[in-house]
Amino acid sequence: MIDILSRPQSAAAVLIFAATYLVLAIGRLPGFRLDRTGAAFLGAALMVAAGVLSLKQAMQAVDFDTIALLLGMMIVVANLRLSGFFRLVTALAVRRVNHPLTLLIVIVLVSGVLSAFLVNDTICLVLTPLVLDVVLKLERPAVPYLLATAMASNIGSVATITGNPQNIIIGSISGLSYSHFAGALAPVAATGLVLTVALIALVWRREFLTPARIAMPALPPVRAHAGMIVKTLLVTAALIAAFFLGVEPGKAAVVAGGVLLLTRRVKIEKMYAEVDWTLLLMFVGLFIVVAGFERSLLTPGVIRQVAAQHFDHPAVLSLITAALSNVVSNVPAVLVLRPFVSGLADPAHAWLVVAMAATLAGNFTLLGSVANLIVAQKARMRGVNLPFWDYFAVGAPLTVLTILIGVWLL
Repeated sequence: MIDILSRPQSAAAVLIFAATYLVLAIGRLPGFRLDRTGAAFLGAALMVAAGVLSLKQAMQAVDFDTIALLLGMMIVVANLRLSGFFRLVTALAVRRVNHPLTLLIVIVLVSGVLSAFLVNDTICLVLTPLVLDVVLKLERPAVPYLLATAMASNIGSVATITGNPQNIIIGSISGLSYSHFAGALAPVAATGLVLTVALIALVWRREFLTPARIAMPALPPVRAHAGMIVKTLLVTAALIAAFFLGVEPGKAAVVAGGVLLLTRRVKIEKMYAEVDWTLLLMFVGLFIVVAGFERSLLTPGVIRQVAAQHFDHPAVLSLITAALSNVVSNVPAVLVLRPFVSGLADPAHAWLVVAMAATLAGNFTLLGSVANLIVAQKARMRGVNLPFWDYFAVGAPLTVLTILIGVWLL
């Protein structure tokens, strides 16, 4: 190890990698306006500038299958949102609710099920304002319902490859089929959603464990484009069917996204605005930074030595993944674990464990996932504060319980 670090390029790679991940951990470079995306891109640029990777090697390090899948899914979700589909689903789901516990269950199911097939960050983006509209009109405390939205979204997204960004990466680099992935992790997600309802109801028992009824007020008419909804749902159904039939996910998502761009109803610029370009750029940067680190420091011997430290045990791998995910976030954690997991005796099973732990770890604190931060930010824009400790009171035990169940089921 010392010999490796004595080489200038290797030492530079370690410094660039460490600095990049430090900014990822704290969220922003102190004294500068550099955020996580900027840090990832700057780190990638420095890897090339320092000679750790050539420009060609840097481009080859980017997993364009992952980028394609994420981009295609963003376009699909953009069409669902712009068509009014999410507003319509929310209105239909809450129309006959007459008890706070029933409303909680509805929110958990809608958030969890939609996040299972569509990227959870985008589900939180569109669902949070709708949930707030309902609970504020009912004059109910908003916090437990916001917790349900965020936590159910995280847990539901563990079920499939397209549930969240880290699963998309894992699906691309592991070679796991969509059906195999869903078959293994959907039971974990289903159990976690039940636990979410139970824990929130227990912690907020004055709200949910009461005979009091609620009268759902008349909701305003939902503005929706019926033709656009039908078209998008047909494309989405075909896309999910293609996933389960074994079509390459990136290819299927790009084709679906391309078809949905052909529209006369919505200005194309609105669809482009719905795409999270900064997230795609961060992915590109992280692929290059991690590749430079691997090339310079992670020799086969080092990888074998580290992986031999009980990485093949699901409980140990879950603990390492969950801890790392809460330090630097789940996507960077997955990329760092890639060389170690790929070298295990059963990498396919290990990747399922990593997907489970990295996703469920996002519920530990309010800062644990991007989905949580989206919910908190959207709520703040409406004058509603989501306190850190209120989140932690439910999120911490929920994370521990769901990961333990996940380890047991896997």
